[in-house]
Amino acid sequence: MFLILLPLQFSGGPPPASQTFFAAAAGIYDRDSSRLCWQQRTLERRHAFRLSVSGVAAECRAASVTRRKSMAAAASRRTRQLACIMSSMSKPRRKTSSLPPDDTLYHIKHRKPAPHEFVLDAISALLPHTRPMFGCLAVYVRDKIVLILRDKRENTEDNGVWLATTEQHHESLRREFPNMRSIHVLGKAITGWQVIPAGAADFEEAALRACDLVLAGDPRIGKVPRARRASGSGPGRRRNP
Repeated sequence: MFLILLPLQFSGGPPPASQTFFAAAAGIYDRDSSRLCWQQRTLERRHAFRLSVSGVAAECRAASVTRRKSMAAAASRRTRQLACIMSSMSKPRRKTSSLPPDDTLYHIKHRKPAPHEFVLDAISALLPHTRPMFGCLAVYVRDKIVLILRDKRENTEDNGVWLATTEQHHESLRREFPNMRSIHVLGKAITGWQVIPAGAADFEEAALRACDLVLAGDPRIGKVPRARRASGSGPGRRRNP
């Protein structure tokens, strides 16, 4: 490295020996101390470095803020899209009443047991079917009504097993069922249907004997029901047995 030394002239006379300086390319040369003076250039370089560092830091902070804002906006968009997808997939809920259910509306009806159910068990081989009739239970085998089972609170004397027969068979059937009689609730002295009263001492035995006759296909027990007449075209209303 080559140094170019230039004398410095000071106005007001020649400077003292201690104040004689020579300009150098890299700094100021002090002849007395025999060393270069770097203070001024060092201060300038430090100042320039600080300015550059502060500028870079400001730019980094600005870029970080911008990046955070963009990330927050993207997250908000994703959240809104996910909410739209979930709302479209969710099923509508049924509106349920906060009031307690009314017992009269939600009451479960329990099936009433069949009266004298042992009779149905005895003829189960024929696959009988039943229908309610005037508060009683009518028993059918194929196309014939064969029996009616009655167990009601009113007119209890007619509770028991009713035989679907006709007046011409009463005498022969009475030999097999001594306690068989006409049905009072039907309002006639002699009725085609006959009852084996539930209050009879031999009720269950006689009822099972009647089941044996039904199983054997005895022609004395069983009737083909008449077709129902149009409402109002027939005789007076039938009495409830």
